[in-house]
Amino acid sequence: MEAMTRTEIRAIVAQHKWRDALFVALGILALAIGILTFVALFVDMAIDGFGRLSVDFFTNFPSRRAGQAGILSAWVGSVAVMIVTAAFAVPMGVAAGIYLEEYAPKNWITDIIEINVTNLAGVPSIIYGLLAFGLFVYGFGLGQSILTAGLTLGLLILPIVILTTREAIRAIPGMIREAAYALGATRWQTVQHHIIPYSMPGILTGIIIGLSRAIGETAPIITIGALTFIAFLPPSPVSMAAPFLSFEWLMSSFTVMPIQMFNWTSRPDPAFQANAAAAGLVLVIMTLSMNALAIVLRYRLRKKLAW
Repeated sequence: MEAMTRTEIRAIVAQHKWRDALFVALGILALAIGILTFVALFVDMAIDGFGRLSVDFFTNFPSRRAGQAGILSAWVGSVAVMIVTAAFAVPMGVAAGIYLEEYAPKNWITDIIEINVTNLAGVPSIIYGLLAFGLFVYGFGLGQSILTAGLTLGLLILPIVILTTREAIRAIPGMIREAAYALGATRWQTVQHHIIPYSMPGILTGIIIGLSRAIGETAPIITIGALTFIAFLPPSPVSMAAPFLSFEWLMSSFTVMPIQMFNWTSRPDPAFQANAAAAGLVLVIMTLSMNALAIVLRYRLRKKLAW
């Protein structure tokens, strides 16, 4: 009986090991398919568009002649929109995450807010575009401007920032809060000097990942009426007269990188297809750079906290 029991145990362990190995193999296969697909598309795009990358491509405006067309207005518009997006979504998202995790009472109202925030993180981006079209363009009269685009994308990534902030705060051990309270620290002092510094690597990672998603969004930008062809830049944010800052650029018309790519891919001329591939290559590099920045910041902050 004892021998049979051992045999059965060994058979069960072997069966579970076989299932684990099968799961690992399927996971590696799925990962390989995703990576190979991305690499194939990226290499194909790089082959088509690498020849168009030059200084003129970054400093020229779009043109009806493919050889003279550039992405100046597109990348400047993308940077301007991202500045507004970050200025709106980051402070509000981090503050909301801190409040929900550290200050909000645990009741049914908080539960409803948490459920809605979680659901909003999965809402299709076109819904945010329709909301912004009715609210910002017509409701607030902001028009089809950089400010409208930045607020729209800010709403898009706001749930992501809130959720990542809360998850980063939850990862902080409770003993840190207890130690701070034991030494007489107030709740805000505990949050300011302990919770936020220790959770900052995770918060920054979520912020940059959210901005990486926003920079490639097309549907909400098209919905609010971004221009597909623009041959001028927004007004400069710096002026020669006091107070030396100008906010006229916020109300300027704009275009962004995905819109410019959409415009070029809709044309039958193969030269414009090469331009679109080059713009896509630049956009992918910008997105990968932002994600790499998130990894570097997270590593350095964790290393600093370890000391």
